[in-house]
Amino acid sequence: MWRGGGGDATIADVAVDERLVARVREVLAGRPGVTERRMFGGVAFMLAGNMCCGVNRDELMVRIDPDREDGALGRPHARPMDMTGRRMRGFVTVRPEGLVGDDLRAWVERGVERAESLPPR
Repeated sequence: MWRGGGGDATIADVAVDERLVARVREVLAGRPGVTERRMFGGVAFMLAGNMCCGVNRDELMVRIDPDREDGALGRPHARPMDMTGRRMRGFVTVRPEGLVGDDLRAWVERGVERAESLPPR
C-alpha cells in the first residue's frame, strides 16, 4: 500500500494488487525500454516513455488504438477507463475476471502494441 502525493489528508491510501503487478512484470520481463511509474493511484508500465498498461487496485488499465476501442470494449469484463469522471479515449479497464490465465498476456500485448506504435517520449 502507498499513500497519494503531497501529504494531502483527503487522499486515501490505495491498495494496489501486488500479485497483479508481479504478473504484469512477468509478461513484460526481458522487453527492452520498460519502466514503471506510480500513476493514477497505481503502477503504470511505460514503454519508450509511453504508457502501455497499468494496475489500479485489482484492475488492469490498457492503452489501445482508439480505432480499436469498440472491439476491446466488446470483450468480457472490459469497460471504458474513467479516472476523473470523464472517459479516457484509447484506454480500457479490465476487471480481475478478465485477467485469468492467458487473458492477462493478451491484454498486456495489446498495450505493448499500442505503445510501440507511438513515437518515443
